[in-house]
Amino acid sequence: MNILLIRLRLIGDVVFTTPIIGALKRRFPDATLTYLVEPAAEPVVRHHPDLDRVIVAPRPRGLERLAFDLRLGRELRAMKFDVAIDLHGGTRANFFTFMTGAPRRIGYALPGRFWCYTERLPWTRSLVPPRHSVLNQWDLIAPLGVGAADRARDPVVMTADPEAVSRVHARLAAARVPETARLVVIHVSAGNPFRRWPASSFAKVAAALVTDPRRRIIITSGPSEADAAEAVAAEARTLAGDGADRVLRCGEFDLAELKALVDRAALYIGGDSGPLHIAATSRVPIVGLYGPTLPVRSAPWRDRSLVTESVEVTGLPCRPCDQRVCAPGDFRCLTRISADMVFEASDRALARANRT
Repeated sequence: MNILLIRLRLIGDVVFTTPIIGALKRRFPDATLTYLVEPAAEPVVRHHPDLDRVIVAPRPRGLERLAFDLRLGRELRAMKFDVAIDLHGGTRANFFTFMTGAPRRIGYALPGRFWCYTERLPWTRSLVPPRHSVLNQWDLIAPLGVGAADRARDPVVMTADPEAVSRVHARLAAARVPETARLVVIHVSAGNPFRRWPASSFAKVAAALVTDPRRRIIITSGPSEADAAEAVAAEARTLAGDGADRVLRCGEFDLAELKALVDRAALYIGGDSGPLHIAATSRVPIVGLYGPTLPVRSAPWRDRSLVTESVEVTGLPCRPCDQRVCAPGDFRCLTRISADMVFEASDRALARANRT
């Protein structure tokens, strides 16, 4: 059987599809599995052990994109897929699914788009009642006879890139980080302002954690927020006093390098964004911060024996939201998460990890 999986755009959403890859390989061990993804999230699936091929679809602008997509659509049709599964539901993924000409084309019954599929599954925004994103996408493989999802058997997966591991090792050595150091990775940026915890709060947590001399706090961010990460590190060093030299930046980490860094860490702290879900592919204890989103929908999907702490402010009538307008105007779902709450969650996560 020749199967195509399509999931474009966001990094975290691509991570959430990785349990499906292993489940399909288990159901159809002789199948050829191909994954179509856009460049930003390609490192997530680049080395997945159950994928036979990864196709990367850049996003050119204007007429150039139209020409590219038509050309890629013809190439997909020539590959003669038996099954094409649209895990995305966007118009571009919708187009590619149709262009495959696969006898079985599976997707969500979205208004105006369902015509391109031979099999359609109900779609809801799943805000009420909330349901994990992995389960929403898992529905799309039910027609293929795949059983229920299981966190322990079907966790999120990202295989480490050996070259990225080497680069991270060299960068930490250059920063004089001892091999025995307990790394705490604090990722201070998010894809949009609705998920961005205040920089000063991150700085306070970093300064509180560095009181243990065995720790090195690595402040990371997305490429567009390097200045914010530098500001967090600078404020944390001021607050840390004698521990200032244990708060580090170590430059920018791409996705493959971030995976390698987190694999070495004793703790990861960050908001609900792609890097948190990259961290979930490791065994590292995680402290996730949830503002407009809910842990029940997007907390790390992995074996429950692995340590995860979710920090949120409950009881807000405006939460969850669609992240287009903050109705109260003050982002209270994030600003009411205090540095003390996150530090205490970090303490619990480290203590729980030490007991396992």
